[in-house]
Amino acid sequence: MYKVPRVSFTDATKALVESLLPIHGPLLFHQSGGCCDGSAPMCYPRGDFKVGSRDVYLGDVVGQPFYISESQWEYWAHTHLIIDVVPGRGGMFSVEGPTGQRFLTRSRLFTEAESDAMADEPVLQGSAGIEGVKSTTD
Repeated sequence: MYKVPRVSFTDATKALVESLLPIHGPLLFHQSGGCCDGSAPMCYPRGDFKVGSRDVYLGDVVGQPFYISESQWEYWAHTHLIIDVVPGRGGMFSVEGPTGQRFLTRSRLFTEAESDAMADEPVLQGSAGIEGVKSTTD
């Protein structure tokens, strides 16, 4: 795992994820920056989304793996992502859609000390070692 956390979450995120787990089972987050839902983090049942070999694993959100597409990683590599919840309709394909709440990504720049600590760390790509995550290479 990374020395410096690359993703964290708010109490509101924890509450929403915990309410979704009994309904959908294990989940997976993906920050794609795609055309349909902009840059909203998407939340899927873990078996319904295949992680690409070039997707980057950032860490866990309430125990659920969080990935970002490689192209988005290139833009966001210098930032710590904070997954939050706000009122509104969730992404078209994201499981929180019907709840009246949606996930939102906030960010802050890594400090100089955090950046220095991460300088020699490898970036974890693909789904290797993440239980229950399907890969496009499977």
